[in-house]
Amino acid sequence: MSDNEKFIQEMYCSSMERTIKRLWITIILLIILLVGTNGAWLWYESQFEEVTQTIEAEQEGENNSVTMGDNNSYGKAESKDNHNN
Repeated sequence: MSDNEKFIQEMYCSSMERTIKRLWITIILLIILLVGTNGAWLWYESQFEEVTQTIEAEQEGENNSVTMGDNNSYGKAESKDNHNN
């Protein structure tokens, strides 16, 4: 090999070594960011507490939905009269 070919080969190798080093730094940074964002979501979701509310309602007639408060329908209800049919 001539000196020029050796120089080109060394230049190419050093360029690839820098590229590989940059790729490793990028991979490590992405893993750290992934762990950080998952931790942030876990912290965010743990800020809320679960509240359970029980609502009792009575139904008149043969309607299959229960209406409460602001006239929204909530689920289905069975009538005592139609239950035995």
